[in-house]
Amino acid sequence: MKITILAVGKIKEQYLKDAINEYVKRLSRFCDLNIVEIDETSLQVENDSNIKKALDAEGSLIEKKIKDLKGDKTFIFALDINGKELSTLDFHQKMEDVKLSGVASIIFIIGGSYGLDEKIKKMADFRFSFSRLTFPHQLFRVILLEQIYRIFKIEHNEPYHK
Repeated sequence: MKITILAVGKIKEQYLKDAINEYVKRLSRFCDLNIVEIDETSLQVENDSNIKKALDAEGSLIEKKIKDLKGDKTFIFALDINGKELSTLDFHQKMEDVKLSGVASIIFIIGGSYGLDEKIKKMADFRFSFSRLTFPHQLFRVILLEQIYRIFKIEHNEPYHK
């Protein structure tokens, strides 16, 4: 199974890089994992018009990367605060259902500080919310990796802390 995390923004903090690298290492025995970073649009003035422009610009970059990465049997998860919330076991079942449908690769899309452009949300096969809480998008990458790792541990009936 090939899994790509397509994320807006670069990781700057070393402790987050260390956590990400640890999960990438752990996941290497379960899947072919790739993390692709898209430049985040910086705003001089934060207003609705500029945020919309930033989302559109980031959305265009994401759309281009998706076209480069997407194969015939690719499933796209858009991480969206307004998406469907799943428990870990429901997430596991969703991943199992996706794999059983013949999907060869999965793309998870993490937006930047302002979320995801609507065109990206519409491209997704599933809009997924981890919580109604707001997380820093850099930290969220670690959270997503941990949950993917947990899913594979469940799938292989291997113990993992609760």
